[in-house]
Amino acid sequence: MLTDETKPSDFKKSENSDYSHIKGWGIDADPENDPTYPIKKRTNAEHEGYSWERPAQQPETVEILKSVERPNLTAVFGTASPPEGINGKIRELAFKYSESSYGRWLPLMLADRIGVVEGIVDDLKKGHVPNVFAELGWPAEWKHNKKGFLLKMALIGAGTAVAVSLLTSKKKTEDED
Repeated sequence: MLTDETKPSDFKKSENSDYSHIKGWGIDADPENDPTYPIKKRTNAEHEGYSWERPAQQPETVEILKSVERPNLTAVFGTASPPEGINGKIRELAFKYSESSYGRWLPLMLADRIGVVEGIVDDLKKGHVPNVFAELGWPAEWKHNKKGFLLKMALIGAGTAVAVSLLTSKKKTEDED
């Protein structure tokens, strides 16, 4: 188990470090050019480093997906819904990529959609029929935004009609051949 082993001394500014390759680094280093003045009373203590004692690390009781930019455990993390099922496997794959890449975010969005379907299937397995319309907020939208709701339903209907016609036209051409 990797943990975050950072200490307050790790945050002290090193005089030997060169961060000029990072865009915007040190923009607030010059007290004469401080955009927060006069609201913030500058003491320069932030340049000396943090002086707090690190609290105890949250225990890792389930699988936690870690960023490749920060492979160790962050101080606080969620444990309510660990990765599981097909969406969990897709999330594990996505976390192998950088946070700035489509290889990370597109699979995570796909995993969210698959998670919704898995949740509905799980509800049905337990004998609970989900109220999809209420969960999508359609009653509230009907009450407060009838025009938008009707437009949305018309678009869904048109999209469904196009999909059905395309699927049935392919079957007819295959049957005729």
